[in-house]
Amino acid sequence: MKYYGKLTIIYASLAAVLVGCGGSPLISTPIENIDSSPLKVSELTEAEKENWGHLDLEKDTIPGMGVDRAYGEVIKGKKGKKVIVAVIDSGIDIDHEDLDNVIWTNEDEIANNGKDDDKNGYVDDINGWNFLGEGYDEQLEYVRLIASDDKSNPRYAEAAKLYEEEYSTWTGRKTQYDQIYQQVINNDEILSKHLGKKDYTKDDVNNISSTDQSIQGAVQFAKFIYANGIESMTDAKKELSGALESINDHLNYNLNKDLNGRKTGDNPNDFNDKPGYGNGNIKPVKKSESHGTHVAGIIAAERNNGKGANGVANNVQIMVIRAVPNGDEYDKDIAKAIRYAVDNGASIINGSFGKSFSPHSDWVHEAIKYAADNDVLIVHAAGNDSKDIDVEPNFPTDNINGKEVADNYISVGALAPKYGSSMKASFSNYGDQNVDVFAPGAQVYSTTPESEYDTKGGTSMAAPAVAGLAALIRSYYPKLKATQVKGVILNSGLELNTKVVVGGDAKDVRPFAELSKSGRIANAYNALIMASKL
Repeated sequence: MKYYGKLTIIYASLAAVLVGCGGSPLISTPIENIDSSPLKVSELTEAEKENWGHLDLEKDTIPGMGVDRAYGEVIKGKKGKKVIVAVIDSGIDIDHEDLDNVIWTNEDEIANNGKDDDKNGYVDDINGWNFLGEGYDEQLEYVRLIASDDKSNPRYAEAAKLYEEEYSTWTGRKTQYDQIYQQVINNDEILSKHLGKKDYTKDDVNNISSTDQSIQGAVQFAKFIYANGIESMTDAKKELSGALESINDHLNYNLNKDLNGRKTGDNPNDFNDKPGYGNGNIKPVKKSESHGTHVAGIIAAERNNGKGANGVANNVQIMVIRAVPNGDEYDKDIAKAIRYAVDNGASIINGSFGKSFSPHSDWVHEAIKYAADNDVLIVHAAGNDSKDIDVEPNFPTDNINGKEVADNYISVGALAPKYGSSMKASFSNYGDQNVDVFAPGAQVYSTTPESEYDTKGGTSMAAPAVAGLAALIRSYYPKLKATQVKGVILNSGLELNTKVVVGGDAKDVRPFAELSKSGRIANAYNALIMASKL
């Protein structure tokens, strides 16, 4: 899997620290599929940092989605109907203080009686379904292909080459992050011992005067840390520890050819094998599995309740579908998850996941078509590889060789919180055929497990913003079909010709309008006005 927005952010400043202190430079490529943008949001107020995605470009000069303006000027005083949004992800903390009142409940199922009361094929699916069972850590799809040793597969040679490149890159990355982590620990110990305390400040470091070369070196190291936006050695250790955990996970699980992570007892290459596999436990296995909870909060965190964050939509029930592991998702699970959502009443599905290999893409295409036939809209993250997905596909897709299988699918790229050349988040994929619209995705504040909150970045965060907008439209204008809702979102967005940097390459500057099919950024204020006229 590629969790779009999941991994710990390590900025290029850490590379500067290492180089500045005489070490070898870190690999410049950021950790896979994270918001690696050097963009700082220090120019925003604290309130804006936590809510920028709801602000309005015209009114606030920040390229948000105009959510607050829509509530204040378009739907104020109006009542909408409940809308079920299925979130296909890593699981959701359904007990979170800002989500506990917006979780879907299957009223036809009796909890914990071991029976399929509603005869939908799933036993005790009270709030949704877990297609991963007890499993979580998985290989990437191209690693599964290599492990199968199916040399007849037309993409086998491509997968083998990619594996050699990636394994070399990640083992090198581990060595280098281990190196700088050890430097942080060593210099922190020197400073702590010299100052006689562990919780020393920048001022304490700046006031050190010593002829001891080791202390002088530690002071220089700490000053590089501070000068590059890291507040303390403690923060540096925290960031690096998180990065190393992600790197080790990638090597031990995602790139491990011998791993067998599947725990459901079914054959993932047989769509009809073991119907109803998995279980009803849709919560994350551990606190660090925060992705799904963060996504759910962007859509539906309870609005204006005096707690943490506000979701985009105010009349939502979140159907929880756990199908995205730490590794690439299985096509079978995604296809089954889409069908489960459709069959159990969802009218919108959010998917913040993706991969570059898809052996059973036909199953997913059939599920997308099934959703379209049942008037269900699918919103999907465009991906975080800084690439043109018209040229290099990101799965799932809504088309086969460029021909759409259905018109109920929105692919979303990510915006950063400052209007101008860096408005397109550097990590975001793009494509004037396969990305439909852009929405706030970098530095997004939302819910995380155990009633906590955090800021994450990725197209993972942009997709649920649009899913929330779709839910608003379907709530207040319920007669509109899925295809009409898609049309409203794409056609009502702000069309911008601002020239932006693409892929973090300062030499690659293009008009923003060329990066998606609509050339627009989603805007709730405009969308609800257009929907009201329809």
